[in-house]
Amino acid sequence: MDSPLPETTTLAPGLYIVATPIGNLGDITRRAIDVLGGVTLIACEDTRVTGKLMAHLGLKKPLRRYDDHADDAARDGLIELARSAPVALVSDAGTPLISDPGYRLVRAAHEAGVAVTTLPGPSALIAALTLAGLPTDRFLFGGFVPAKAKARADLLAELAAVPATLVLYDTGPRLADTLDAMVTLLPRREIAVAREVTKLFEECRRGSAEELAAHYRAHPPRGEIVVLAGPPVAAPAPDAAAIDQALRAALAHLPVSQAARDVARALGLDRKALYSRALALQADPA
Repeated sequence: MDSPLPETTTLAPGLYIVATPIGNLGDITRRAIDVLGGVTLIACEDTRVTGKLMAHLGLKKPLRRYDDHADDAARDGLIELARSAPVALVSDAGTPLISDPGYRLVRAAHEAGVAVTTLPGPSALIAALTLAGLPTDRFLFGGFVPAKAKARADLLAELAAVPATLVLYDTGPRLADTLDAMVTLLPRREIAVAREVTKLFEECRRGSAEELAAHYRAHPPRGEIVVLAGPPVAAPAPDAAAIDQALRAALAHLPVSQAARDVARALGLDRKALYSRALALQADPA
């Protein structure tokens, strides 16, 4: 049975979503400190990790583990407590719910009529975007890159046509494999790899997927990493020789009109212009 929880009168009952530092403990906000000091209980992924943060802040509060393996009873218990007392939700680092546990808890709080308050703060996703120098007017967060090769390839293929900067979380041991997959599935894109963000050896390396894959195979990184891919880059326009080659290949088994149509669709060119060129090639196949 859980030990009695201390009462608090400084915060209204409810669920408080509190962002914590992703590396540099100096990034904790004044508001986050106040809330963590005023809640009745803190729900966290790992009590040891959050315990270190609390010790750094000079705070003592009951900690209760809440992660992806938490069952319905654990979630219901937190919701019931939040009806009458302030409860904080934190992740090991960064903003809760961003590829971290918590989505179901927040949803359940809303459904139960429990007040939900968010305290914005550090996020590896946003920090990496500010470092990378890639377009930020539109971006898509794809979460963690899958560990298995097929699932990884399926994810990158699914995202390849998105006209925006892609942001993915990855791990050191898998990074080079992810970059190798990007060579084929995200061709010609500018890639950035951000690691140790906010820490002493913060790094953001940019280049092609080929260059970065070679670098990180030679210098295996550690920890969690953010990989970014710039928006799709249009393939260079084919030259006259390439167009003629495509038309001749099509004319070998198709009538002129269909050959011109298929090549125009494949190369993104004007069908009428290709039809005229196909007639000329047919008249002079040499």
